[in-house]
Amino acid sequence: MARESMAIIGAGLAGLSAGCYAQMNGYRTHIFEHHAKPGGVAAWWERKGYLVDGGIHFLMGARPGQATYGLYRELGTASPDSLAEMNSYVHLIDEGAGRRLDITRDLSRLGHDLKGWSPRDGRVIDEMVAGARAMRRYDMGAMGLDEPRELSGVWGGVKVAWKMRPALKYFVGKYSRPVADYVRAIRDPWLRQLVVNLFLPEVPVWFVLSLLGMLAEGQMALLRGGCGDFVLSIEKRLKELGGEVAYNATVSEILVENDHAVGVRLADGSVHRADAVVSAADGYSTIYKLLGGRYLSESVERRYKDWRLIRPTVMVTFGVAREFNAEAPLNMIFLKDPIALGAERIAGFSLRIFNYGTRFAPPGKTVVQAMFETEWDYWSELRKEKPRYDAEKERVAVEVLKRLEPYYPGMSAQVEMTDVATPYTTWRYTFNHRGAYMGWLPTPQQIMARVDRTLPGLGDFYMAGQWVMPGGGVPACLYSGRHVVQMLCRKDGKRFSTSLP
Repeated sequence: MARESMAIIGAGLAGLSAGCYAQMNGYRTHIFEHHAKPGGVAAWWERKGYLVDGGIHFLMGARPGQATYGLYRELGTASPDSLAEMNSYVHLIDEGAGRRLDITRDLSRLGHDLKGWSPRDGRVIDEMVAGARAMRRYDMGAMGLDEPRELSGVWGGVKVAWKMRPALKYFVGKYSRPVADYVRAIRDPWLRQLVVNLFLPEVPVWFVLSLLGMLAEGQMALLRGGCGDFVLSIEKRLKELGGEVAYNATVSEILVENDHAVGVRLADGSVHRADAVVSAADGYSTIYKLLGGRYLSESVERRYKDWRLIRPTVMVTFGVAREFNAEAPLNMIFLKDPIALGAERIAGFSLRIFNYGTRFAPPGKTVVQAMFETEWDYWSELRKEKPRYDAEKERVAVEVLKRLEPYYPGMSAQVEMTDVATPYTTWRYTFNHRGAYMGWLPTPQQIMARVDRTLPGLGDFYMAGQWVMPGGGVPACLYSGRHVVQMLCRKDGKRFSTSLP
């Protein structure tokens, strides 16, 4: 018998996507969200008239010409007037070396600038620029994400390989190694540090080349209204399609009868039955708590025991009574004087300056946000003693502001709002295991691994989101919701549709 109703756990990007595509294909959906609003890790909140944006740093595949653009359009978000063009990826500042560099979308200029700093690394620089040029047409949708692996089969893999042929060599060999290994061939220590910090040291080289390629192609953009506008547009689309969302509705159990998911029980004791259940929530909580660890395989257990998680972050946001119109929106500062944080030494942080939209701050004022990686255990232990936790948050904000003052003299006296979000904040908003905001660390092995969207022995149950799409990110999460509905349509003998039923 074909399924008609679907209960979805989590109103993050994956859950909203699953709800939209389910409604497009004739399923009745009801999303249950733990928090008071949608978005999951694409979170935002207001303080003292300033918008704290904790989610999407930039959007990939945001222009016509890529399959992901069609995905955004289907979900009712990322309209052209909501996007700001990215002419550079990041502005790098190295205090110790006294150097600055723009990673620009002009690949010829980028190669020239890098050789100016390190002529002896010309071969590696040329190699990277050539790789970025080859990846300019890299399209996540056209290269396998438009259909789940469970449905594509061997022939689907052949088709993807054919589409990838112009850049196929960059997905194997030395380009499939972690960036941290690849940079050993770079002689100049400063250039080595620069390349390894373009994203994460553990990602494969091809991932960084694809970012530079998409930037050069004009396929990366900033969100003028922040992640809030992006998320709320999808929520609006869901409701227009007839989907329902319940907020402050924490799921405490996935109901199972005869090894089939039949609904959910909320923390308030209410029961909501459905023909299928989709968890777009934290993977660990779903498998080990909501399902009690009853549906496991050796590979699932090994994954949650041994796979590496992305490191959580601290995010310090200031509302500043001044304009920063001439500053780059995305920056990376390597500190000469690291910030002490427990046993850690924070050697640098990313810096976002929200000067490309009007929603972030009142006229004449600006939101400035620093972010750096940290350890879950440190903040988890601190949280057990709230006065110590609050005091450490305040100290970290003071330390960050002290590092920014030399670049923006007088800024300290102009700060009207300070907000500090820790790994515990991420967990409180989303239940993400150990504050891992993007799930699995995108190592070469993990990012290419196949993770099933079902669990062994459990029928009418699916998973969506970054825990089944290693590497996470906006397109992957949105595609994962689409994948679930594609699989359900195949099972029910329906033709998958992206239009209104």
